[in-house]
Amino acid sequence: MIDTGDIDVFLGLDVGKGEHHATAVTPAGKKAFDKRLPNTEPKLRELFSKLQAKHGTVLVVVDQPASIGALPLAVARDMGCPVAYLPGLTMRRIADLYPGEAKTDARDAFIIADAARAMPHTLRAIDGEDETIAELEMVVGFDDDLAGEATRVANRLHGLLTQIHPSLERVLGPRLQHPAVLTLLERFGSPAQIHKAGRRRLVTLLRPKAPRMAERLVEEIFAALDEQTVTVPGTEAAALIVPSLAGSLAAVLDQRKLLAGRIEELLEDHPLSKVLTSMPGVGVRTGARILIEVGDGSTSRPPATSPPTQASRPRPAVPGPRSEANSHPAGETSSSNGPSSSPRSPPWATRHRGPTTTRKSPRASTTPRPCSASPDAGPTSSSRCSATEPSTNPNQLRPGDESRPLDQSSGRSR
Repeated sequence: MIDTGDIDVFLGLDVGKGEHHATAVTPAGKKAFDKRLPNTEPKLRELFSKLQAKHGTVLVVVDQPASIGALPLAVARDMGCPVAYLPGLTMRRIADLYPGEAKTDARDAFIIADAARAMPHTLRAIDGEDETIAELEMVVGFDDDLAGEATRVANRLHGLLTQIHPSLERVLGPRLQHPAVLTLLERFGSPAQIHKAGRRRLVTLLRPKAPRMAERLVEEIFAALDEQTVTVPGTEAAALIVPSLAGSLAAVLDQRKLLAGRIEELLEDHPLSKVLTSMPGVGVRTGARILIEVGDGSTSRPPATSPPTQASRPRPAVPGPRSEANSHPAGETSSSNGPSSSPRSPPWATRHRGPTTTRKSPRASTTPRPCSASPDAGPTSSSRCSATEPSTNPNQLRPGDESRPLDQSSGRSR
């Protein structure tokens, strides 16, 4: 967080390409300056000196520290003014707190200045590390452009060699970006010129660039040249284009080597360089790209409230034993004769299941039970085994009821 206790005026700059809009606000919230400002060093120095002479310490805040916002920051540092940076996303969120919806330069400049005055915790300091990242972004961006150019030129060379001599392309294609191959194509642009140069001359030419591969590569080249005896139309034109493309590709690759050294120097100056390069698969260019896209993590803020601890987290409900009452679909109820009167009953409980209680009927049926001691004993036997006892099944037919129809509502014969 930037300390704004000794700041006498807050100058917000909504930066632009040709001119900025500058708004100065005092600690009391009163505007001290609100005009357009040309993006030139003399005009910037004039404004900064006037505010310093009239108010005192001036805090210069921009919404874009790189590119079009680099000159105001450099002039402010040279004049001894503290500088800060308000991220664009933060400014857009703060803008919702101010009246009006129009996005104008004057409104944005005032929001930047007033946010620095009232909410200094939203500002980011611009120090040496940010300057390193800004320079890395510029160098890496140019390196990306060169990488795309190298790919374009290499694809063009592949296409030309495949058109005029496919066998030669199969030998030189996988090694097309090797310095020895580029030197060969830059000197001899057609198969006829390569064949005319001879083996000894080619070995002498390639040995400084490829000491161990020169002789083997020359033998493979001549073996490929012997496979084709005809001349494809366009070969003479390709002899003029191939050397130029080979020279362009060699120059682009040399520039990338120089940029790689500069990227490595800038990355080593950053405190996180050792951490990034120690990760598997992260080299110089990848580490620089991580710093550009992610930064050092200083913009990440912890949440307003700490996450709940293990003890304070709500525990998930543990399902109890499955019962008939809590396992039925909602809205289905059982019948009055069913086993449960709960509002959540199984669907099969709605069907008639008949009476489940045993009631003594005035005409209780008796069932004779033969005695196991005397199987021949008749029903008039005085044995205890021949005694009758009431049946507990209401649907059971009594003797002589076979011809009577059953009452479906009560389950008894009429």
